[in-house]
Amino acid sequence: MSVIRGIELTLPKTTPASPAGPTGAQKGDFNAHLKNALGEVNELQQQAEQAIQQLAGEGKGDLQETMIAIEKADVSFRLMMQIRNKVLEAYQEIMRMQV
Repeated sequence: MSVIRGIELTLPKTTPASPAGPTGAQKGDFNAHLKNALGEVNELQQQAEQAIQQLAGEGKGDLQETMIAIEKADVSFRLMMQIRNKVLEAYQEIMRMQV
């Protein structure tokens, strides 16, 4: 768990690959982690939207909690975009390789 300006970020726990190679369970790990991470980003976005609605619409929300929810959603979205960019760069590099 990392803390950035008071915001806790949790990363999925990974297990080291076995020396014999990937097993059937490990092949889907990246896909599962990616779906899980996208789900978490979406959940944070929805929580931020709800906090904004409560603050602006109902007047019941707390400004500080709303700002924290917005920042969590923003940081998680920016992290997701950086990961996407790195994956695309790696894919493009692999496609440039000559076989």
